[in-house]
Amino acid sequence: MRRILSDRVPLAPYLACLMVALCWDADGMAHDPDELEIEVPEVSVVGEKPVAASSQQFIPDKEIVLQPQGRPAQILRLIPGMLAVEHSGGAGKADQYFLRGFDADHGTDVAFFLDGMPINLRSHAHGQGYADLNFIIPETIEGLEVNKGAYLPEYGDFATAGAINFRTRQAVKEGIVQAAGGEFSTQRYMLMFSPTKERVRSLFAAEGYYTNGPYLNDNQYIRSNVLGKITTYVTGRDELSITGTFLYSKWDGSGEIPLRAVTDGSLNRFGAIDPYEGGNTLRTTGQLDYHYDTTSGGQFYMKAYGQYYRLDLFTNFTFFLTDPINGDGFAQFDRRAIYGGELGFKQRGDILGMPSIGTVGFQTRVDDVHAKLGTQLRKQLTGTTIDSDAFSASYAQFVKAEVQPLPWLRFNGGVRGEVFTFDVNNRCATCPEQSAGQTHSGIVLPKMNMILGPWAGTEFFINYGEGFHSNDARSAVRPGSAPLSRSINYEIGVRSRPWGPDRLELLATLWRMDIKSELVFVGDEGTTEIRGATRRQGVEVAARGQVWGPLYVNGSFAWTHAEFRNGDAIPLAPEYIAYGAAILKWPEGLTSQLQATYMGVRPLIEDRSIKAPSWITFDLSERYLIPMRLPHGRMEVFLYVQNLFNTEWEQAIFAFESRLRNEPAAINDIHFVPGNPRTFLGGLAWYF
Repeated sequence: MRRILSDRVPLAPYLACLMVALCWDADGMAHDPDELEIEVPEVSVVGEKPVAASSQQFIPDKEIVLQPQGRPAQILRLIPGMLAVEHSGGAGKADQYFLRGFDADHGTDVAFFLDGMPINLRSHAHGQGYADLNFIIPETIEGLEVNKGAYLPEYGDFATAGAINFRTRQAVKEGIVQAAGGEFSTQRYMLMFSPTKERVRSLFAAEGYYTNGPYLNDNQYIRSNVLGKITTYVTGRDELSITGTFLYSKWDGSGEIPLRAVTDGSLNRFGAIDPYEGGNTLRTTGQLDYHYDTTSGGQFYMKAYGQYYRLDLFTNFTFFLTDPINGDGFAQFDRRAIYGGELGFKQRGDILGMPSIGTVGFQTRVDDVHAKLGTQLRKQLTGTTIDSDAFSASYAQFVKAEVQPLPWLRFNGGVRGEVFTFDVNNRCATCPEQSAGQTHSGIVLPKMNMILGPWAGTEFFINYGEGFHSNDARSAVRPGSAPLSRSINYEIGVRSRPWGPDRLELLATLWRMDIKSELVFVGDEGTTEIRGATRRQGVEVAARGQVWGPLYVNGSFAWTHAEFRNGDAIPLAPEYIAYGAAILKWPEGLTSQLQATYMGVRPLIEDRSIKAPSWITFDLSERYLIPMRLPHGRMEVFLYVQNLFNTEWEQAIFAFESRLRNEPAAINDIHFVPGNPRTFLGGLAWYF
């Protein structure tokens, strides 16, 4: 059957045949249809959804469950060319994300979603686009929808390098109780089950996590998560879903440490200069999704969501550079409410005999923020640098069209228009230099994609799209600023399954991205930096799928060249990222995975005179499903070994000036967060 635009297969002919068959008995005699009561069970048709770019893909849950579950962001390495690392010697805050030549910090240029609800936070106290994924319970995710570049009209703010949607399950066939433990007092407990699975499908999950980490200053990181979801239908042609989540966590951090102190032996690799770093955070979300399928091939859909968020963060990067007596500790506080939604209509049909899909949509979002920055000593506030109310709202309209004029030719594209309003109030009477005021800005973003094929299981892609990220409201309201930073994306690629639809898939992508200029608000300092035009370009290749019998592989390699248009390097931009995994499904219920992650050398400053070293780590995963059936379920044991060969490596790494207590002046040095040593984590799961 030729795949045309949609991942849905028309069921009407098959249901008609079923009705006719049921109206005849074994002797071939017809029954009166009025005398029959026929209950047709729900039919699920699974197909691969067509993609608009070679870099667009769906990563299924079977790969996610083989990842260690202490850090939800760790599953992002399954995305070709992407990495996430811990940022400050404590697992509680958002990770640092790398993708397509971006050190995206905590999320400025990568848009994250949970079932379409935005995760990135605007005008955050610690950084624009801050995206903390720790409220996600990995086992609740049925897959990752990955869209690199800016080629789809339905994605807007922060979708510069790409957009990633975590799609949650509606229900699970079996409930699961899981307990795990390992080194550094690490413990994890998880419960997930579906109380109802028929007309009303429900999902409940809860997680508790604790670890001290490898640091001499124990993390004492505790995380509690809850998710609840209900999915049902009202008329039989629709679907209604309500989801809620809750996160609370707190931790002590060890911060980024100076290389010079580790080199001279005065500081242990897992030590801390300021042992009073750390923080706590809370996030609760709720969303409603509804769609109605018309009898003429159309679909009306809507979404509404609301979130409450809180963060208290205590940090010290420069130690005693500014204040030789009390140190340079500072605190950041963020309190906010977020609410928004989406309305849209999608129509399938034929235009002049060409299969087509047209979509129109409207999205809106509001962030109502109170952000504060001040000096602190031992987590006690000693002064105020910023105290602002920042209100931002966006209103977006988009139109999307998908047309297939020939069996081997598809077009996919559209246009997105977005308008922002910003309103900032300076609440600090002693901070008159801080920004305040109102402004608005708009942007129009065209998207165009052409897909050729398939021929012998191979498709070719040509893509163009413009994207953007918004800047912090406190910088946006300053005179002469550019509130929205536009990116222009180009991509050509190929994806192929030369050995059949269920075998190994090969991907190759050549891409380029230009950004005219950026205005960045530095939350750690309360200042604004103007950055010039940049160009990023690179190549990604990947292979995933079944190689032979029980052997599966997932591997990728990404090369990126990123620089300012004047030739200077973009600090922290990754040049080489690679990932490889071999999965072996043994015949007796054992699944083994060996995976390797590589980060290449990258510049830390513009003139490339200081560079971060490369590193490679290996992880081993084993899961064994005990074949013996229990009276009420089945059991599984699992083991994770992270950093199998105990490699010394660095996670977040920077170059800047700092001063230790015994130093007479500032020293420009490398500062880093050490990567975890070899770590064992094992556990037991009961499926019921």
